[in-house]
Amino acid sequence: MSLPEEAGTRAPSAPAGTARSVARELLGRTLDGLPGGAADQPSWTVGGAGPVGVDAGDERAAQAACGVMHVHGRAGGGPAPLTADYVSTVTGVLAAQGVTAALFARAQGRPPVRTGTSLAQGALLTVTQYLAAATAPDDDPAPPAAAGLATLVTADGARVEIETLDPTAWAGFWSRLAVPPRTAGRGWLPFQSRFGTAVCLLPPELHAAVLDHPLEAVRAAGAAHGVSVVAVGEATTAPPGLAPWTVAPAPLAPPARVTGTAPAGDASRPLAGVRVVESARRVQGPMAGHVLRMLGAEVVRVEPPGGDPQRAQPPVAGGCSVRFSALNHGKSVVEADLTTRRGRAAVVELAVGADVFLHNWAPGKDRALGLDADALHALHPRLVYASASGFGTALGPVPPIGTDYLAQVHGGLAAALRPADEPPAPSLMTVTDVLGGLVLAQAVLAGLLARERVNRGCRASSSLLSAAALVPRARRRTVLAPLDRPLSTADGLLCLGAEARSRPGEVARTVGAPGADAVGERLRSRTTDTWLAELRAAGLPSVAVRTDLAALAADPAFARAVLPPDAHVPYARPAAPWTFTEETPA
Repeated sequence: MSLPEEAGTRAPSAPAGTARSVARELLGRTLDGLPGGAADQPSWTVGGAGPVGVDAGDERAAQAACGVMHVHGRAGGGPAPLTADYVSTVTGVLAAQGVTAALFARAQGRPPVRTGTSLAQGALLTVTQYLAAATAPDDDPAPPAAAGLATLVTADGARVEIETLDPTAWAGFWSRLAVPPRTAGRGWLPFQSRFGTAVCLLPPELHAAVLDHPLEAVRAAGAAHGVSVVAVGEATTAPPGLAPWTVAPAPLAPPARVTGTAPAGDASRPLAGVRVVESARRVQGPMAGHVLRMLGAEVVRVEPPGGDPQRAQPPVAGGCSVRFSALNHGKSVVEADLTTRRGRAAVVELAVGADVFLHNWAPGKDRALGLDADALHALHPRLVYASASGFGTALGPVPPIGTDYLAQVHGGLAAALRPADEPPAPSLMTVTDVLGGLVLAQAVLAGLLARERVNRGCRASSSLLSAAALVPRARRRTVLAPLDRPLSTADGLLCLGAEARSRPGEVARTVGAPGADAVGERLRSRTTDTWLAELRAAGLPSVAVRTDLAALAADPAFARAVLPPDAHVPYARPAAPWTFTEETPA
């Protein structure tokens, strides 16, 4: 399908091309087969990384300036780049969301708009929860300062990731490997906390215990207690041809077309008037609802009696976990016990009055509860029914536990996100949870747009694995030269921009080093700001590496991109990552 070119952008470097190619791929999938196709598609842009002197397509600079290197590098002891185009992929999904939401609004009878996003906004969205935690009130605990990965090594040299959400299974697994219960217990909290801290400080006795056993013995211990054990390999990739999402029309069409009317709510946001019911936990599902809310939808969360247990996860401010609130602020809440007939009936009533029903329940739970797509479509044929999982059906009928780090392993990101001189290991930054939530939100938007054009609801589904497959990766792991990494200065770190990295001789001359190999030592002699001014003056754009997320909210370069804490929300958070500007007639 031929899609109109986006307006107002310069010739892309490779990462900028990644964002645009991802956007085009997702828009093609969204519009394929719909009446009208790409007709009236708004113009759209993918802009730069925000700070002065950064090229619009500089993945590495966006990671450095917005805190992604800082969060990813925590487990290794210092800021480090993700070597695949992760931020560019996220930004491409955001661009597709902006266009699809604008098309939906147009189908509702609203004026056409231009839409845009940027690598900076994509990068900031990926650190939403970490930014919230960093700007929580001072009496909340800070993340661990020491480095720590969760990857374990067996006696025969296999690198493995383990996963369980059950403390009883955790205890049984380690008992089978001859670890005393008290020692195993000391590892449980840092293991579960790694999702929020991006660090995993396991007791050394646990690493030693795995090192005493071959891979098959560790796998047997996992199988005996319901703990997933997955070997991390460089050659692991997602199944070929895996679609980011699938959409199937509802089996029953509505008896009559519902004509779009002027929406209620803030008409400047494209999903104004859309109602979403969300029954989801952790990150993937709530991130999807968070995105839809920022686009203007009313989102109603279904939580168990007493509220979601993650509300108590530290750090806490105003009586609620800031990490939880970062993805769920602004949503209304209805408590329902899904184990009871009354609770399930309450959810049915909510779904029948909504445009979208969204969940990330375990596979098969929807049918067991009588809340599957067929059951709800029988009552509401125009419903967009969206479900998310870890692996879908790609890994067979009994997949591993569907969490971020195992999805990174099976999707090939455990190797692709790290340079060639590091062994493969998942990033402890929740990369597939965030990307998976964004892909799920795009699937919902595709379903809403299809409903407006063909007057029928649908079932949309996506997974962490299908999201991971969107991230492009080279056939061989990336080799980083010294100038590709964060460089120490007298008072911090800087990251050379893409243009500067491609001209190492000019960098050396500008900083007064005898050659490229001596640049790093020379940079330590002066401050970051001094070197940035000289490099930029020489046409070598570079940025400071962000090592303090709390400072983002006070940085004038991010005044429009980061909302500071206020009386209602006691932590900083990224602003909505799109612009929507009404088109003016030619």
